[in-house]
This record gives sequence, structure tokens and C-alpha cells, in this order.
Amino acid sequence: MPVSPALRIFRAALRAADPVQAVLGHVRRAGETLLAGTRRYDLRSFQNIYVIGAGKASARMAVAIERLLGRRITGGLINAPAAAKLRRIEVNVAGHPIPDRRGVAGARRIAEIARNAGPEDLVIFLISGGASALLPLPARGITLAQKQRITISLLECGAAIHEINCVRKHLSALKGGKLARLAEPATLLTLILSDVIGDNLDAIGSGPTVPDPTTLADARAICARYGIEVEFPKDAETPKQFRASVVMVGSNALAVEAAVGEAGRLGYNTMILSTVIQGEAREVARVHAAIAREIAVSGRPVARPACVISGGETTVTIRGKGLGGRNQEFALAAAIEIAGLRNAVILSAGTDGIDGPTDAAGAIADGTTIARAQALGLDASEFLANNDSYSFFEPLGDLIKTGPTGTNVADIQLILVS
Repeated sequence: MPVSPALRIFRAALRAADPVQAVLGHVRRAGETLLAGTRRYDLRSFQNIYVIGAGKASARMAVAIERLLGRRITGGLINAPAAAKLRRIEVNVAGHPIPDRRGVAGARRIAEIARNAGPEDLVIFLISGGASALLPLPARGITLAQKQRITISLLECGAAIHEINCVRKHLSALKGGKLARLAEPATLLTLILSDVIGDNLDAIGSGPTVPDPTTLADARAICARYGIEVEFPKDAETPKQFRASVVMVGSNALAVEAAVGEAGRLGYNTMILSTVIQGEAREVARVHAAIAREIAVSGRPVARPACVISGGETTVTIRGKGLGGRNQEFALAAAIEIAGLRNAVILSAGTDGIDGPTDAAGAIADGTTIARAQALGLDASEFLANNDSYSFFEPLGDLIKTGPTGTNVADIQLILVS
């Protein structure tokens, strides 16, 4: 059975987000010169090269670095949720999304590698989504249990994610630029695979190697606002100014660009709607469905055959007891809105291959989805009300199952009208 155009376009986005290919697409070696983005590093000038990192994709990123540098790597350590086959760099398997003692032990060793690096050494830091949980080294005088308690308290009080990150940075020995400070005076190069909407550098993994715009006073004010008592360490302030060498090797925006390229090759007129999509999944889906109908009726905002691509990360307010995830719920809400619309397809899927507590990355819907469901005795509105999108799409065969991809650059949504 041929692969649908929507799935081919989504798979192109996945290839662009693959950690190995993402690194090799932005970092290369020419003899004894390492080229990373616009930066050049003479490998002959370094006595040692250390590779450290954390995140769900960091071990796979390390595979690419070993392919480039091989025996020039002195050693290193990556904190990751799963092992990877590496020769020069050790992978410490640690807890995610809940930090654990293995993560603390690995983070402590990462800190030691950075601290012991000298002025003639190069330290390459690899960071991807999940690094906040996978690099858990509390500041002196703070325990992991205390840090977790404070974070949970902030969540329960309804604190925004940027407020939580601000407090986290000032309770950490590594976040908020503190890892970069430890690595001085070594040369530090950071490679980032971003899962943060908008690619805000200080928000990715709470910014261990970039200057922190927030202050200790900010963190104290946030805790006071929510009535949470916190005794911050005396050296809790984060570094504000230093030269950070950072190369973004992968992001939602880069994945979307790859999807645009594939859609163009398939003959579609393309448009990027946004790479910072946020909001309630079913509401955002209705907007996408309205765009599909507008294209079908008037050829606006892009002429048929049309492919409108967006990226970001929606949310779901749980009201029912069903099974699903934000992408499957997006597709279900869209299916209801485009029922009967000929030659229209809407896809929503996560680049990590995991949507909520399911084995699906997302789902795909078209103008026939609701009619096919009704023939099986399935009421789409009831499934949506029960947050049971997985059970709706499974008998239709319209779930997208990639398996865990080893990467994460948020979600991709596609509108196709042919």
C-alpha cells in the first residue's frame, strides 16, 4: 500500500529532526578543522576534547560527534534515558521525566569533567529536550528532594513554566549558565536540539551554557508570590554575561522547513502557518479545519493543491477517562470539522513518536473519517468528550505509529487540500 503524501511529508520532518543527521547537517570536519555553524576550531590547538551532555536525544547526538572526531575524543559522559553504542563517550542511563539519583551522580561527573578542563581543552556540550530532568545537580545545601518539592509546589500553585524555570536555575549547580562557568577557561561549544517553542536558548534545559536573563531577586519574588518558603544558597545568582558559542542543530522550525521541501517536491503549493502553535488542541484544530475549508472554497490563503504546515505544542484539558494524546485529540477535533470535505487531509503528530500515554505519535483525518467511523458505530463527539481519541482512530487504522524516534522537536501539523 503506497504511503500517503501527508505521511511522506511528516517523515521528511522526522528525518530533519534525527539527532545524528541534525548534528552532521550543521557540524563537519575538514582535515584538522572542525566547522560548527559559522565557527571554526583548529583541532591541533586542543590537548583534550571532552564531550558531555544531557537530554533524550543527547546520546544519539554523541554518535554523530564520535563519527566526526573518533579517537580525537579524550572522553566524556552523557546523561540520557536510554543507552547508545558509543566507544569514547560513556552514557549514564538516568531517570526521565522524574530526576533520580543516577541522574544526580551523572550530573556530578559531568560537572567534574567541565571543572577539570584546562585552557588548551575543548568541551563539547550536547543538549536536547528532557535535559532539565536529566541534569539534576542541586546547588550546595539543597537536596534533590527539596528541589522536587519546590517544583511540585509551584506546579500546584499554577506557576507559569518560565517562573518554574527561573526558580530551578537558582536552585541548581549547573543550570542558568553555571555549567559554562565551571568549564572556564576551556573552549566550550554547545550543540542544541531544541524542543522549546520559539527556541529560547535559556529555556532549553534551563540554559546550562548560556547567560541567564533572570535574577535571584526574580526567583525570590516568584516564591513569595505563591507563598512558598525557599532558602536559596548564598551563591545562587546565575551568570549574566559571557561569550556563549552555541549552534542550533535541530528545532521545530528546521523540521517544518524540511516538510515544506518535501511537500514542494510532491507538487504542493506550500505555506508555513506558524512554528509556535500553542493552545487547547481541539480549539487549534478547529482553526486548522477552517483553513482547510477556506482553501477548498476559495483557494485562500494558498492555491490548490495546497499544503499548510505548522509546528508547536498544544495542550489538552482532561475531562474524560479515555486514552489519547494532544495530537490524536487534535486530529479527532479536526475530523469532525472537515467531515464531508473532499480531498482534504489533516495530520498531527509528535516528532518523538510518543503522544500521551500511547504507542502512537498522532493521527490522520480526512473528509471521510466521520462517515467511516459511523459505519463502525463510533460517535466522534462522544470520543472527543471522553478524551478517547486513541480508541476512536485505532479501529479506523488512522493512528500514526513510528515507535520512539530518539528525538523531540515538538509537534507537526499538516493541512493538505488537493
